[in-house]
Amino acid sequence: MPLMDLCDFSKGYVVNDKCIIEAEVAVRKIFDVWNHDSKKMTGYVGLKNQGATCYMNSLLQTLYHIPYFRKAVYHMPTTENDTPSGSIPLALQSLFYKLQHSDNSVATKELTKSFGWDSYDSFMQHDVQELNRILCEKLENKMKGTTVEGAIQKLFEGHHKNYIECINVDYKSTRKESFYDLALDVKGCSDVYASFDKYVAVERLEGDNKYQCEEHGLQDAKKGMLFIDFPPVLQLQLKRFEYDFVRDAMVKINDRYVFPLQLDLDKDDGKYLSPEADRSVRNLYTLHSVLVHSGGVHGGHYYAFIRPTLSDQWYKFDDERVTKEDMKRALEEQYGGEEELPHTNPGLNTTPLRFTKHSNAYMLVYIRESDKEKIICNLDEEDISEHLKVRLRKEQEEKEYKKKEKAEAHMFTALKVARDSDLKEQIGRHVHFDLVDFDKINSYRAPKDISIKDIKVELSKEFGIPVESQIFWVWAKRQNGTYRPSRPLTWQEERAAIGTLKDAITISKLQTSEVRLFLEFHCRQENEPIVRPLKTKEDILLFFKFYDPEKEYLRYVGNFFVKASGKPSDIVERLNEIAGFPSDEDIELYEEIKFEPIVMCEPIDSNASFHSSQISDGDIICYQKRCLPDKMDQYRYPTVSSFFEYIHDKQVVRFRLLEKPKEDVFSLELSKRFTYDDVVEKVAHQLGLDEPSKIRLTQHNPYSHQPKPHHIKYRGVNYLSDMLQHHTQMCDILYYETLDIPLPELEGLKTLRVAFQNAANYEVSFHIMRSPKSNTLFDLIEDLKSKVELSCNHAEFRLFEVYLHKICKVYQPGDTIDSVNDQYGPLRIEEVPEEEKNAGPQDRLVHVYHFFKDNHHNQYFGEPFFFLIRDGEVLADIKVRIQKRLRIPDEQFLKWKFACVTYSQTEYLQDSDVVLSRFQKQKPVYGAWEHHLGLEHTATTPKRSFLASQNRHSFEKPVKIYN
Repeated sequence: MPLMDLCDFSKGYVVNDKCIIEAEVAVRKIFDVWNHDSKKMTGYVGLKNQGATCYMNSLLQTLYHIPYFRKAVYHMPTTENDTPSGSIPLALQSLFYKLQHSDNSVATKELTKSFGWDSYDSFMQHDVQELNRILCEKLENKMKGTTVEGAIQKLFEGHHKNYIECINVDYKSTRKESFYDLALDVKGCSDVYASFDKYVAVERLEGDNKYQCEEHGLQDAKKGMLFIDFPPVLQLQLKRFEYDFVRDAMVKINDRYVFPLQLDLDKDDGKYLSPEADRSVRNLYTLHSVLVHSGGVHGGHYYAFIRPTLSDQWYKFDDERVTKEDMKRALEEQYGGEEELPHTNPGLNTTPLRFTKHSNAYMLVYIRESDKEKIICNLDEEDISEHLKVRLRKEQEEKEYKKKEKAEAHMFTALKVARDSDLKEQIGRHVHFDLVDFDKINSYRAPKDISIKDIKVELSKEFGIPVESQIFWVWAKRQNGTYRPSRPLTWQEERAAIGTLKDAITISKLQTSEVRLFLEFHCRQENEPIVRPLKTKEDILLFFKFYDPEKEYLRYVGNFFVKASGKPSDIVERLNEIAGFPSDEDIELYEEIKFEPIVMCEPIDSNASFHSSQISDGDIICYQKRCLPDKMDQYRYPTVSSFFEYIHDKQVVRFRLLEKPKEDVFSLELSKRFTYDDVVEKVAHQLGLDEPSKIRLTQHNPYSHQPKPHHIKYRGVNYLSDMLQHHTQMCDILYYETLDIPLPELEGLKTLRVAFQNAANYEVSFHIMRSPKSNTLFDLIEDLKSKVELSCNHAEFRLFEVYLHKICKVYQPGDTIDSVNDQYGPLRIEEVPEEEKNAGPQDRLVHVYHFFKDNHHNQYFGEPFFFLIRDGEVLADIKVRIQKRLRIPDEQFLKWKFACVTYSQTEYLQDSDVVLSRFQKQKPVYGAWEHHLGLEHTATTPKRSFLASQNRHSFEKPVKIYN
């Protein structure tokens, strides 16, 4: 606050040269979010959020705390051979069992996997009402033919009756319908009872809105709905989200909306019930759950207030955290509306500060009092199948073991021991570069205080190698990222300086370039005792691999010491003996240096010393028969270097059909350096196709786990590595499709969407591909005649374009296909009606559009069309022809209004008006959208596709459960 405001006497802060400051202190118990133990504090556990699954968690907790529902799920038949990720019943059983017995929050990944969801779905919020309906529908179908068939209906299904009753004649039409939940209006309603009043409110059908009775014609009538019966568990969806036509967007309704703890649906002598309802059933309900949305229409958070046993104690289930709450917090604070801040200075006449509460209830669950004992039933261990208990007991034991292992991790280290046999087994199979794959060899969880001697004893038992034959070499990570044995532990280190594994780790940290979490050792001379050799500074331990270019095979052949001052030529005879070659075989040697990011495998000068070639302990020498220049073409990879290049670029790619993006069809081993033509040729060969150019490929998006929206253009990328690259991430999936024509030819064509309508109003949509330069719309029409059903052989056609439900352009047969713009919709083609062919000189063809009034503005919808108006024809006759053309029932057509619309001016027409007189200024050709005949009536479809669910956010996609 500025000091001058404080000292301004007129503002009332300072009175008699004094300013009184009052402070209120509230003492609250500290709530430790991170260390809160939900199980200990409440007896319940929460559900982990996978990213944006709070909406699902609130629903699952609500369903779980309806014991009858939980019991029905437990009794769904599952077997020990089922997997939770592939079976919705088993996944839900597993989830409920863990909620019942776990001490910590429970993960939902198995359940969402059983839905067929991927990580993309886990980060996408959906509509809870839609998820509830689809999940219950899936469970209902899977319960058929089992002992719990019909359990979902018994819990949630109610029935109501729609009726239309004529006032002046004896006629009444009724229709019975079932419901699993009720969507109640919030806007304009103060509480649940007001919503029910609106739900059953009677609508008067009179005036222009009379009811077309089959037996008595147009009649005044009343239309409404009454309930036949309510379900034991009543789910009320509050319409907190609705579409605002003015803003052309979804908005959230944060109005205050009261819901009672006790809901009496028999009030006022059962005004919500139909006459045939069973009045002996008392429809008194008690509130069980309140599902809350906190936030706006573009996002927010979901949680639930539940009282599991219908006691006075409420619990808040907010993902992983469960807390006790009082009734006021669960009810009154979730009504929504506005909250008023207290006056900072009550003595002044200031406007109170109000703010909208964005946390409010959007779903209520009530349980009928008379069914309470049946719904809130007891569950016994016998209700849970034995295989489920065994499975989850094992999971818990594994979890406890891992927890214990983690707690004791500081006392142990992972000890990996690589032997010569490991190198022989893996090189050429699992690995080609370096010496060993540490993921493939055994790992030992060794206590850090174990002595080196004891380790040798254990390894002797494991491998059958005498203790005195074991020599340990410490592996070290080099600057180029490779791991190589760097030096042996000396006798003194093993006996004195390094008495335990802990000491070895310490020494290793000091003497290696990287701090290691584990040690790897190399055992020499595995099967026979040896006298420990004393390694001198002149000795170098080298490892050798042999490469056969004919078989394209690399294998490890052993290791031995060489003298640093010696030359590679000194060991040629020994290497030939190992390879089975004559002693004088000419061989060439390479030093294997590194593999990433590029391969480095350099030839070694046979006449230079190892020291001068910078060869040291742990280095790898690869050798092969010398390949003469004239024989290079006999092999795909004639040298060690070229073979390593091949291995480096080798990539196994999984191929999937574009129309089945979740199923691998086949895999191919390819090179990342393959060109576009190489890849499609391999795919065509796999599929048995003669023309690789008919293969079209699409890249994979690793984040959405879906194909990218656009396919790879013909030779649009250079190499396979480009096809598999998504930003900085590499994939191993490509999608393919087989085309009818070669891709280069297809890309040279224009794909045109066409919607054709014949004289009988039969419409068909399809795609036509034509060369945009060489073909005209006349060619398109000729081709069209062979694809569609025509009213006659000499039919004439009209081609036009529609934008925003108005005809914006009419094409001539001589126009090129390239001139057609189908960005906003297909090209419309229709047969010209016979009446137009016989039009008089003063007759006119006008545009006809559908519209409705929204805040005094015309909102257009539906399909526009051309219509011939004859000279002197009155509206009454035109209406008869339009009704016949559009096939609109009398009951509906009587509500339509007709108007002549020019820009924003709307002039309504009477049946006696000569319509064409309003269009006299129009040219005797196709009309313009600014001047048209308008048909005003109610839009039969919502303006946006997402209006299918009134509670769905604008960014949501429909819920799908695939399995």
